[in-house]
Order: sequence, then structure tokens, then C-alpha cells
Amino acid sequence: MKPVEIADGVFFVHSEMVNWVLLTEGDAVTVIDTGYPGQRGDVEESIRAIGRDPHGIEAVLITHAHVDHVGSAQYLAETYGAPVLVHPTEAAHARRECHEVATPWDVLSNIWRPGVLPWAIKLVRLGGTAKYGVDSPTPMPVPGALTCPGAPVPVLVPGHTSGHTSGHTVYHLPDRGVVISGDALITGHLTSTVSGPQLLPQWFDHDRGLAAESLRIIGELDADILLPGHGPIHRGSVAEAAAIARERVDAAR
Repeated sequence: MKPVEIADGVFFVHSEMVNWVLLTEGDAVTVIDTGYPGQRGDVEESIRAIGRDPHGIEAVLITHAHVDHVGSAQYLAETYGAPVLVHPTEAAHARRECHEVATPWDVLSNIWRPGVLPWAIKLVRLGGTAKYGVDSPTPMPVPGALTCPGAPVPVLVPGHTSGHTSGHTVYHLPDRGVVISGDALITGHLTSTVSGPQLLPQWFDHDRGLAAESLRIIGELDADILLPGHGPIHRGSVAEAAAIARERVDAAR
């Protein structure tokens, strides 16, 4: 889980179960996604590994409020005083007032599929079944670039990038040619039998049709580096990556 600097001040942390991104400006840090509850120490260590102090966290941004992305957010807020920003549409989900997540029945009914059982065991070990959420998420101002380190631009078009969850947000760094895609476009997952650009298996999505349509919006972003929520970095046209994922969705129908 060694952070890799893929552009000036943009660090990607890849782990077997989930990824996160660190954006820096001087000593200040923006954390995008926070791993599982059991990875809070890994998140802190990744910040130290790039020569910053976790006390320099100015903002925690969330692509969406599933446990593997929001699991350490409340801890970071309480420990370092950093606000946790989410898209306004995702705020209720972050507070656990609604649930747009694969249920235990979804997991059990798919446990026979390749990779699902090992993934589920690792999820439990990382605290994936614990109570999680953010008590007081801050709805981010949209549209436009945020004022935190890295100046990421949140991208959510109602009815399009909101298929994985209702308020799933992609972050665009236009001056660096980077898209941070969360689970709206990934490159691999323990429960998937393919590698490269793709969507998560269908049972993870709140609305599969909208999740597939969101790929068109992502493909319109000018970027040649994709930092997914799961899987390795994709270097090359993000538009082509989105098109490959869409072809795989269409082929599976």
C-alpha cells in the first residue's frame, strides 16, 4: 500500500480490497475515500509516507458512502478535525438514514461465485460489518472546483453518475488529466473474473441502468489517468476506458 505519486501532488494508494487518493498542497492534504474501518491506521500511515502529518488533513472527500470508502471518515473527522464532504444527494446515505448497499442476502445469494467468499471473509476482518457512517457530513458546494488541496472538481449529473448510489461522485483534476472514479468505473475487484475497465458486479449497484449510463458522463471528462476505487491505475484515455466498460455491460445483457 505504498503511495504512488502519479501527478504533481496526486498520490494513489492501492490495496487489495479498496483504494484511496491523497492530494497535497504544501503541508496540507485532501483525502479522497478512507478505506474500511480496519484500515484507519493504513490511511494515516500513507499520509506519513508522503511526508505529511495527518494533522494537516484539511478535508475528507467521499465518492460514496459504502463502508469500504467511508469506513475511516468519522475517525479522521474526530481525530484531526477535518470536515467530511459529500455530495448533497449522498449526505443522508452517509448519515445512515437510508441504505443503498448490497445486503447480507445479496452476498449470500452470490457466495458461490468465484472470489465472493474470500472477499466476504476479508471484508469482515477489516470491519466491514461494523456500524459505520458520518455523523455530520458537510454537503459540498457544487458545481465548480473545491477550495481544498488539489482543487478537485466534483462531477455528478443527476440521473447519470448516480447509479452505484444516489449521490456517487467522481472527482476530476482537469489540470492534471486525472479522474478519481470511486466505484463508478473500476479496473478490478476480488469478485470479478475480468481485469481492466468495468463496473462492479450488478448486485453491488443501487440502479444498474444509471450506473451504466454514468459511463457516458465519465467518458466526456478530459483525462488520461483513471484512479479507480478498486483495481490498479489505468493509464490511457479515460473515454476509451469508459467505452470498454460499457461494452462489457452491453455484452452481459
